[in-house]
Amino acid sequence: MTESISILRNELGDRLSENIPLARYTTARVGGPARGLVTVDSTHDLIQLVNFLHSKSMKYKILGEGSNILVSDSGFDGLVIINHTREIEFDLASEIPVVKADSGVNLVTLARKISEHGLSGFEWACGIPGSLGGAVYGNAGANGSDMQTNLITADILQPGEDAETWTCDMFQYAYRSSVLKRENSLAAILKASLRMEKQDLEVIREKMAFFNARRKETQPAGASLGSIFKNPPGDHAGRLIEAAGLKGKRIGGAEVSNKHANFILNGSRATAQEIYQLIKLVQYEVNKQTGTSLETEIEFLGNFDLE
Repeated sequence: MTESISILRNELGDRLSENIPLARYTTARVGGPARGLVTVDSTHDLIQLVNFLHSKSMKYKILGEGSNILVSDSGFDGLVIINHTREIEFDLASEIPVVKADSGVNLVTLARKISEHGLSGFEWACGIPGSLGGAVYGNAGANGSDMQTNLITADILQPGEDAETWTCDMFQYAYRSSVLKRENSLAAILKASLRMEKQDLEVIREKMAFFNARRKETQPAGASLGSIFKNPPGDHAGRLIEAAGLKGKRIGGAEVSNKHANFILNGSRATAQEIYQLIKLVQYEVNKQTGTSLETEIEFLGNFDLE
């Protein structure tokens, strides 16, 4: 990576930061250093940078809000792109209102701005600490809905190709998954167009208030990755973990939440390795006691070791 960093210094100048701990860029507040890090504020810059990195065969990872990803303590020997693209456009004239937003837009912010225009359909995302690009990539969902319900099209950039527009069907969505996530694709999601419907503003506000209150009541506060495991068909990961007697289980500073067992908290200066070991322990115990194999919803970046 040393030669690549020299190339990046020449290309990015003062925009490039080196050996930056990724803990400050993830919701779990863990993660070692990125060899290089740069923030992009426009779709044009994101396209230019991804194309440049591909042309030089350089490793990279795009992060939005840094939720649902566990970065190893050894970090990432490549360039991390922090996606801060923020444009939002509203088409209120059509029969079906459409919102088009950059992939770096925060979901909570997007849900609020959509509601302010008297549009309904995205209230489910009002408490999710993620970005629109990450939500499209992983088919994020809550409160009985998900991205597949809203998505009309998304503009994506495959490395070495021109940007293209995908319909919702092309993402081959499944529960908390898409073809991009299943293939661990390096495609950059640039923008997404979402369908909405007009609704009375007070009705929208009441729904969002209800969802936020329920989230606070049922989910723990503090640094975490969000939900760790996918819910098995016909069951809930949290119920299985609790039934296995693992609520409150700790490894170092990592702890299975006593409030919701599908959350692992960084309660006391946890390391990524401790969180990883606790994830593996939960999977082992639940499988041993119930025969159910819990599949992780989160991504892993970097090297982890069970020993």
